[in-house]
Amino acid sequence: MKLSIAAFVLGILFAVGLGIAGMTQPIKIIAFLDVTGDWDPSLLLVMASATLVYFLCYRWITQRRAPLLAEKFSLPTAKQIDARLITGSVLFGIGWGLSGYCPGPALAALPGLVPNTVVFVVSMLAGMLLFKWSDAWLSARRLEKL
Repeated sequence: MKLSIAAFVLGILFAVGLGIAGMTQPIKIIAFLDVTGDWDPSLLLVMASATLVYFLCYRWITQRRAPLLAEKFSLPTAKQIDARLITGSVLFGIGWGLSGYCPGPALAALPGLVPNTVVFVVSMLAGMLLFKWSDAWLSARRLEKL
């Protein structure tokens, strides 16, 4: 229960931060990505600040024996760059650049019920389901060949 409450509070904090920083406004994101036109570098400060805070907190927190609300740390172990990672990154970048929405900020903007935001989130969820189903299907096909 404590973990759920902490996740909820931190999610709200994250969403409020995204809103204050302007990352829930697609026009601001597109202006940031338009480096050859009317470039708005303000989100660079947001990203740099977030990276610095994460870097400092990560070093401090991982010095503990365990997290406050879990028995052990659950850190990623994969370090290889493969075709799947590159393909996903490219598709993410295309979607971000064309729509101006990143998944987190889109979810934070969803309560405003702006039609473009709702369509983006529904499409994003549909894409996630499509990937999950296709990945399961491909995995089953690979097992059949063995």
